Amino acid sequence: MTSFEAAAALFCFLATLIHLFSTGSALLRFRGPERSRSSSATPDVTILRPVCGLDPHDELTLRSGFELNPPNYQLIFCCARSDDPVLPVVDRLMRAYPKVRARILIGEETGTANPKLGNLVKGWHAAPDPWIIMADSNVLMPPDYIEQLFDRWRPDTGLVCSPPIGCMPEGFWAQLECALLNGYQARWQYTADSLGLGFAQGKTMLWRRADLEAAGGIRALADEIAEDAAATKLVRRLGLRVRLVGRAFGQPLGRRSLRQVWSRQLRWARLRRATFPACFTLEIFAGSLPPLLAGLYAADALGLAPGALALALCALWFGSEALLTRAAGWHLSAASPLAWALRDLMLPVLWVGAWVGDDFSWRGNDMHLNAATVPRGRQANGWLGIG
Repeated sequence: MTSFEAAAALFCFLATLIHLFSTGSALLRFRGPERSRSSSATPDVTILRPVCGLDPHDELTLRSGFELNPPNYQLIFCCARSDDPVLPVVDRLMRAYPKVRARILIGEETGTANPKLGNLVKGWHAAPDPWIIMADSNVLMPPDYIEQLFDRWRPDTGLVCSPPIGCMPEGFWAQLECALLNGYQARWQYTADSLGLGFAQGKTMLWRRADLEAAGGIRALADEIAEDAAATKLVRRLGLRVRLVGRAFGQPLGRRSLRQVWSRQLRWARLRRATFPACFTLEIFAGSLPPLLAGLYAADALGLAPGALALALCALWFGSEALLTRAAGWHLSAASPLAWALRDLMLPVLWVGAWVGDDFSWRGNDMHLNAATVPRGRQANGWLGIG
């Protein structure tokens, strides 16, 4: 066996071992039934929901915010424009649930490269409660949404978050997005959280108002182009931890095109590269393709049939992901293994694409990672973060 073959065999073994560790550590988070939670200890909280445009499942996700268990919360919808097509939906829901305290604030602060943050500033200042949740409009909130967030709060916590879990996919490309969101991104985020290295995701963020104010207020989240990256660094500077909810909240996907999936994932990859470059560098080793190629290269030297080795590796990688997906209650279908395989083929291409450009598109807006203040092109009326 040559030194190159030995190195390839070792890499294949270690990468597979790391994959099994990440899958197992995430799997432990979902063992056994969920314990019941009581809303009696839930403090007063304001939920800020930035809204922009109208997507197919918006009425479902926005309605879920009116059907939460604790009575001691209020909703503030933040919208940049008074003519946004989502506002009639919000108004209709407010009239359908008159007992839920809810209001709409219009306008945006334009002195930031992150339009989502510019949309939220007014809501932050208007919120009267000591606890504030920032939740994207496409988050599907279960009735115990608030309890689940507070259930993860500890004395050393500075932020509780939830990664987006793809659900309700229509068509294969939406299932591919489920593969990227769930078995890949959420798996690694839960692994990091289990190791005490949790990082924020902008879909849902529970803040203790005093913590963010002590660090400079909501405008401190403009230190990075993505507010969740800024939140992670801010919380760590405070000597506190970012934690994840026990079971992450869903994001209904509906129908997706391959172009939509690619554009969204490339945007996120470039944001990760810009905000956490050292961690992003290691993502080239995260999928099954590099260890599979390394294993095939070393197969003859190991005295193994390449075909048998490939089957064994695929069984380990995708079999463990199937166990995790089933335990977590994430989307699983006969097409899922094909979606997982295509995802792993995409990951190295996404990684390269993240390094070779700084531009990306969001809702028809041309954006740039090095924008000093407002994005290039027309002023965006939505958000950059995880959307």
